[in-house]
Amino acid sequence: MHFKTFGNKDKPVILFLHGGGLSWWSWKPQIEELRYDFFVVTAIIEGHGEAAETPFVSIQKSAENLVKTINEQYGGRIFAICGLSIGAQILVEALAQKPDITEYAVIESALVIPMKIMAALTVPLCDLSYGLIKKRWFAKLQGKTLNIPDDLFESYLEDSSRMTKESLINITKSNGNYSIPVGLKKTKAKALILVGEKELGMMKRSAMLLNETISGSRLVIVEKSGHGEISLNASGKYLALLFELFQS
Repeated sequence: MHFKTFGNKDKPVILFLHGGGLSWWSWKPQIEELRYDFFVVTAIIEGHGEAAETPFVSIQKSAENLVKTINEQYGGRIFAICGLSIGAQILVEALAQKPDITEYAVIESALVIPMKIMAALTVPLCDLSYGLIKKRWFAKLQGKTLNIPDDLFESYLEDSSRMTKESLINITKSNGNYSIPVGLKKTKAKALILVGEKELGMMKRSAMLLNETISGSRLVIVEKSGHGEISLNASGKYLALLFELFQS
């Protein structure tokens, strides 16, 4: 896992974990807004973008790497961690591995109910699609599915083409097989759980399960939003919810 940092190291630390197929640049609006009052750290998850040469292994392994970094570089606890999709799954796993890792957590669109059929089809689907990921027309279709804003498309095209087949398979398998970890009940973080109104029922059920599991958490179902749209296309709304969490 690689990291980029922005702002003053003396300020409270906020760390962002991007979604699958994305990278640090997906958090640009949040970085620009927060960098003056916080020390913003953006992860580049294994297998993605500048970290493409390091194969993605599993959500659990990425969470271990995240916990290790926070232990070594930030004294074992930071102000806030925010994650989207597979980044949110990594955040959930980190909260289970180290209950006091952060004061605040924002978990957006985290799947925590295994999708066995999707996991079983991972290898044949990746075999069919991998050769297309470098094609601009295919990236356009994928970008729409991921709700990537037009101004971030070129960054997406460049970084998605770097992903290896091994990482793509492992990301898809890990995402589809992930279930809510037992240790999550012990987290001490004040959590905000976000899911889009237009997301799949499985995603909304996952959000509800997270809300039930994390004591004192708040669940917000964002109207007219699909997967990833809250942080990617409605940064103003996202930041407003973030500051409400900090003030709670």
